[in-house]
Amino acid sequence: MSKRQHKPDTLCVHAGVGRDAHGAIVPPIYQTSTFRFESVEQGAALFAGGADRGEGYIYTRLGNPTVRGLERALAELEGGHDGLACASGMAAIHTTFAAFLKAGDHVVCSESIYGPVTSLLGGLFARLGVVTQFVDSSDLAALKTAIRPGTAIVHIETPANPTLSVTDIAAAAALAHAAGARLTVDNTFLTPLLQQPLALGADVVMHSLTKFLNGHADVVGGIIVPKTEADWKLLRQTLNLAGGTLPPHDAFLVHRGLKTLALRMARHCESAQRIAEFLARHPAVDWVRFPGLPADPGYALSRQQASGPGGMISFELKGGLAAGRALMEGVQLAALAVSLGGVETLIQHPASMTHASMRAELRRQAGITDGLVRLSVGIEDASEIQADLEQALAKLPMATRA
Repeated sequence: MSKRQHKPDTLCVHAGVGRDAHGAIVPPIYQTSTFRFESVEQGAALFAGGADRGEGYIYTRLGNPTVRGLERALAELEGGHDGLACASGMAAIHTTFAAFLKAGDHVVCSESIYGPVTSLLGGLFARLGVVTQFVDSSDLAALKTAIRPGTAIVHIETPANPTLSVTDIAAAAALAHAAGARLTVDNTFLTPLLQQPLALGADVVMHSLTKFLNGHADVVGGIIVPKTEADWKLLRQTLNLAGGTLPPHDAFLVHRGLKTLALRMARHCESAQRIAEFLARHPAVDWVRFPGLPADPGYALSRQQASGPGGMISFELKGGLAAGRALMEGVQLAALAVSLGGVETLIQHPASMTHASMRAELRRQAGITDGLVRLSVGIEDASEIQADLEQALAKLPMATRA
């Protein structure tokens, strides 16, 4: 049976793992900057394009066996042509935009998205002559209106960070392609186990490896998986020249984390469902956004294009920002920290932390209120996560509950 015929749980364990010359079950770490050529002719052949065909290695910025194993693993899981491992999630996003954009191009981007993406598009790429329009991509009419001649990329994150709004990937792809644009999708929140944007029509999918794919809060990295060989070659060239490649040891750690992804995602989803339902019932909570709740606006679409709701929850307390701050300072098991997708439960305040770099006007437009709290549900016992939130909520001053 070929690896592509395996089920996702099995792919997580075996994807990207080749037969080692010495029989090692675990792919070794090739902690080297450069590689020996067998001859002058071989070196010349590799520089002429042989390295891109997998015929050997030159220099770790251009390719490394440990890194290639991870790249191929994520490509198998996403159903793409091949992968490109980057030094961070932002390096993956920057590489993608740098590969496909030029002065005068237009970008349509989800308004609810990781904060630094808005700074990248509105700062660096704006100075280079790229114009970006931020829209509610879950509103297909608004998305269609925003796309115009000259739109080169439609970039979405679904579920969105941090509002958890859900965008119809297939419909967004159809709108983008009708205008001659590429659809790029940040799939960090759900991973390829729960959602496969390329199968739904996207051209490029990307992740922050830092989050669920690695799962242990000890590596910073990113991955890009394009659908076609032509896009992969352009992205490979851009990444090699920009130099934002993932080191071998970090690739080893992420590949190791990937082996337990199926187990972890099942626990994240199960526990997040319980916590979201608890929060939705709590009298101190004003609203909850979680695609697994039937009352959530994205519930039906999420069930259609994803196989699970993920482990992320956004909510606001009736006391707004003051209550949210009190809650975040009152939890004991959950850690007050940014990032997400690790084995630990993390809680944070997007408006002053992960999305502080966004213009206040854009935050309001995206629905990122000052009182919004983002919770990344870990794999601890769900009853203890709930108990931790209960004790913190019980300590809120009555004035914050009105």
